[in-house]
Amino acid sequence: MNPQRRSKSARSTRRGFTLIEVLVTITILAVLAGMAWRGVDSLVRTKTISEERLDHVLRLNTVLAQWEADLTTLHDTDQVPAIEFDGASLRLTRRTEDGVQMVVWTLRDGSWNRWAAKPVVRRAELQEQWMRSQQLLGNEAGTVRALPGVLQWQVYFWRNNAWTNPQSTGDAENPAGAPGAPPGSGGKPVSAVAQQLPQGVRLVLTAAPDSGLNGSYTRDTVLRVRSE
Repeated sequence: MNPQRRSKSARSTRRGFTLIEVLVTITILAVLAGMAWRGVDSLVRTKTISEERLDHVLRLNTVLAQWEADLTTLHDTDQVPAIEFDGASLRLTRRTEDGVQMVVWTLRDGSWNRWAAKPVVRRAELQEQWMRSQQLLGNEAGTVRALPGVLQWQVYFWRNNAWTNPQSTGDAENPAGAPGAPPGSGGKPVSAVAQQLPQGVRLVLTAAPDSGLNGSYTRDTVLRVRSE
């Protein structure tokens, strides 16, 4: 073989990539890397959103479980109302191993809070706690910021085969009394009338737009009230 031809063949075998080929390769790799990064970033964001959503749902279910636990242990002492909703706060008395406990659920500054007093065994102490529960500021001992991100809430009582407004005075237990007295008052002022205890409670929570929860949540609870 001709030595000169062999030398040319060796030089062409050792020839590397041209600058244009390198730039094209780098460009393609950069595009692929960008596409891969966007895919990974999308997966990470989806995973983060899913985990946050799951955390919100788990917290909601935990708080609702506590709500139902309070209602299912409702106890009527005949000293203070066993359950009462004034449009802003729901107050109830529940039976615990250590006595009767006063509990208040209320919405304050976009958070659904629960306040629980220490269990008591004396009537005077329970009455004192009931009076105190109507002047809560939200920073008392025993207050838990149970569920943030709540826009509004509403409670309904199941009485007389219908969901009714808990603040209705038409559900008093006492029969009609003296002329001129409020209907169903038995001649007593409305504030002193024992309201008919409901057979069930409906809770409607409306989540705030940025709470991580969507829309409204409704929970119905059947009551089995114990009394002394």
